[in-house]
Amino acid sequence: MLLGAVLSACAPTTRVILLPQANGTPSAVAVSTARGEQVIDQPYQVANVGARGALSVDTTTAEKVREAYPRLITLQPPPPERFVLEFELATPQLTPESQAQLDHVVARAKARPGGEIVVTGHTDRQGPLEANDALSLERAQAIREQLIERGLRAELIEAVGRGEREPLVPTDDEVAEPRNRRAVIDVR
Repeated sequence: MLLGAVLSACAPTTRVILLPQANGTPSAVAVSTARGEQVIDQPYQVANVGARGALSVDTTTAEKVREAYPRLITLQPPPPERFVLEFELATPQLTPESQAQLDHVVARAKARPGGEIVVTGHTDRQGPLEANDALSLERAQAIREQLIERGLRAELIEAVGRGEREPLVPTDDEVAEPRNRRAVIDVR
């Protein structure tokens, strides 16, 4: 998760600190003013914007950030949770094992502040591209409906389909791969 703290107070400087992502993936922030742009792309890099828009880059430490901004650190949202459910061949029907996981997904979603959910449907490479696009969306929408039926708020759940474009297991065309017939549920 990209975590940046934009801090400006009575001091003549605005400070942007790039915090590390919880999962360790790289991130970056571009800080722009009328006088230029500076990209910070390392954890604990700091972009300072002076009173006249001058940019400078420094580095700090986790300890210094915790000491200087304890309240901001405690306000960070928890990292997203991800769940993967699998489907029967060529249908929007969950496998029995995945169907059994839905109540756990709902419980975790209800336990989080905000509770925004994105359901992304996927297919294997069996069948035409257009049909797989439609099936992946149908799968995501079916999961969305089941989450709503279990008490989650409809306006917080987005359903999208990716077809066969993002396989978990790369295969040749027309190969049935059960692990690619899935929905990824991201709970933020």
